Amino acid sequence: MRFSLMTEPQIGGTYDDLLAAARWAEAEGMVSFARSDHYYSSREPRPHATDAFATLAGLARETSTIRLCVLVSPITFRHPAVIAKTAATIDQMAGGRLDLGVGTGWMELEHEAYGMDFPGQSERFERMEEAALYLRAAFSADDAVFSGRHYRLDAQVLPRPVDTRIVIGGSGKRRTPTLAGEAADEYNLFVSPPEQITPRVRVMREAAEQAGRDPRAVEVTVMGPTLTGRDEAEYQENLEAAAARRDAEPADLERRWTEAGIPLGPPDRLAETLAALESAGVQRWYLQWLELADRSKLPAVWEAVSSANRMAG
Repeated sequence: MRFSLMTEPQIGGTYDDLLAAARWAEAEGMVSFARSDHYYSSREPRPHATDAFATLAGLARETSTIRLCVLVSPITFRHPAVIAKTAATIDQMAGGRLDLGVGTGWMELEHEAYGMDFPGQSERFERMEEAALYLRAAFSADDAVFSGRHYRLDAQVLPRPVDTRIVIGGSGKRRTPTLAGEAADEYNLFVSPPEQITPRVRVMREAAEQAGRDPRAVEVTVMGPTLTGRDEAEYQENLEAAAARRDAEPADLERRWTEAGIPLGPPDRLAETLAALESAGVQRWYLQWLELADRSKLPAVWEAVSSANRMAG
């Protein structure tokens, strides 16, 4: 299993926090550093929320080897032409290290707060489908042509990205994995039990084959947190602390998160989960870390995850 670091800056964190986390992930040999794309959070007091593309452009110049990813950008925020131009520019600034995730958008609250349109689920998915195909055309042809219900393109998109990868993220059973198979370089899901991941991966690969693509060329990734420790004692200590923050019993929290497919336990238990995810087709895990301003416990978590990965491999 390969790993990336995933952050959620809309719940707190400055650009300098992002830079420190990205450089840490780069030094640890992670594949990529990812951040969400949200403008708003319901947390109180209201945290600052930086712009995804602006911060990735900064990171492009202040890192050197790690890939940079937006996971994922709601199609409700930007026209695909703006996404294509911004992504190609950041990719140029990074020397070909951008992973561009697109999704339907889901947080109605932030759209209401900023006065942005929030169409129904069906239209949002239509727009995401068209945007993905629009971007595929823009990034792969000298004379890019695309015509859909919502968007059209008939132009050379310059600068051409060096190596921008398109990521399709979502939890749908058929439409999302089908679109990923048709247009994406990476198919991303929130971490869940392997028995839920396996059929979605199958749909994606069937769609890729029907589209004349190599189904194994689409990388399968998951994103989500973990609750672990370098040994059983540290895991139990972390479990109790997590349960106390949620006013829950440790055993109940552990059961709920286990049922949700979240990797839990000390390295030996974590290794079993990683092996099961790999058997379901998962190739990389975006390790979600929420507290950007406090990364003091992240090295210990990464040590446990790395140990588990060696056991699983």
